Amino acid sequence: MAAPPSAYKDRQFVAVIGDEDSVTGLLLAGVGHVTDPPDSRRNFLVVDQKTEKTTIEEAFNSFTKERKDIGIILINQHIAEQIRESVDKFQEAFPAVLEIPSKDHPYDPEKDSVLRRVRKLFGE
Repeated sequence: MAAPPSAYKDRQFVAVIGDEDSVTGLLLAGVGHVTDPPDSRRNFLVVDQKTEKTTIEEAFNSFTKERKDIGIILINQHIAEQIRESVDKFQEAFPAVLEIPSKDHPYDPEKDSVLRRVRKLFGE
């Protein structure tokens, strides 16, 4: 059954949680957005070795629960592994959470939460 238009009509942005190379490339492609002041919230988070797990989880929760203008969240798979419990727990249709590879970490379909749900649906 399709979601009602009210569930997705205002979702016009792509959010990114990733390493510097991934986020920079997507920002250069035009996905970057900053909301109007006074809060000026960004739709991206650059994660490096110093970024704490709580910061990543806060950004993920903000993109999934608070922001109603995000339609898709792209997250590097190796970063999704750090917050796997939150990623797996998120079951809503919007925003869609897609795990992507990074330059230094290859994509592993066995770890992808969406593919695991599809396999479970088909009884594999």
